[in-house]
Amino acid sequence: MHAERDLPYGVDVQLPSVARMYDHLLDGKDNFAADRTACDSLLKQVPSMKTLALNNRAFLRRVVGVLAREHGIRQFIDHGSGLPTQDNVHQIAQRVDPDARVVYVDTDPIVRSVGGALLETNANTAVLQADMRDTDFIFGSAQVERLIDPDEPVAALFVSVLHCIPDEDRPTELIRRVRARLPKGSVMVICQLVSENAEVRDFVSSFMDQKTQGNWGRVRTRNDVRGYYADNGLTPLDPGLVEVSEWRPATGATAPRQLSFEWEEFGGAGLV
Repeated sequence: MHAERDLPYGVDVQLPSVARMYDHLLDGKDNFAADRTACDSLLKQVPSMKTLALNNRAFLRRVVGVLAREHGIRQFIDHGSGLPTQDNVHQIAQRVDPDARVVYVDTDPIVRSVGGALLETNANTAVLQADMRDTDFIFGSAQVERLIDPDEPVAALFVSVLHCIPDEDRPTELIRRVRARLPKGSVMVICQLVSENAEVRDFVSSFMDQKTQGNWGRVRTRNDVRGYYADNGLTPLDPGLVEVSEWRPATGATAPRQLSFEWEEFGGAGLV
């Protein structure tokens, strides 16, 4: 696990981080006891949590590959990217075209520290420590100005992150702000945790809000996610908005089976 002596300034290892909890679920090493304990507590109430995380990561790999191969996308901005793991966005995109460019955005300083160190030798990638809600700062950053051509199509990724944004911060408005920055031919990839069970939504939202000391939004519904697309004029690519293991599954591949559907990761990709 990550050594405390190597931590960036100001990191509180007693406070769970969404990025580090996700890292633990993906069998990563950059997490701490507080993150693992929070995951264990959640797993008792939502036992499909680990499978959901694995399927979500597989969706990210597939959608980046599809956008690079079939839609010619060579620029990616990954909002709320989390910690590096196997097959990151730049690795997938650069297998299609070594000149593909990726900016990773995350507010967790450990993401900046670990990711920055790993990407030092890759001139076509950068890590930006920023709040995904600060669109002006992100698009005005040196990292985005260096790597992202505003006249060429961009894939703006919001994969399993909008549930971290509370309603008062208007996630739909965030999508609208980013969409307005993207040229025609761009794609927005949006999915988040949803549940049609009000008790599950309330429990997880309350638990995570308390554990992260307010760094959380809420589990929403499928219709909320559909609204992200419809309200912002995004045209979903086939097969539409689905539970993410059903989005363009690889031929012959079998995703880990989610044994229960008390919640799910729901979304897809939409043309600007």
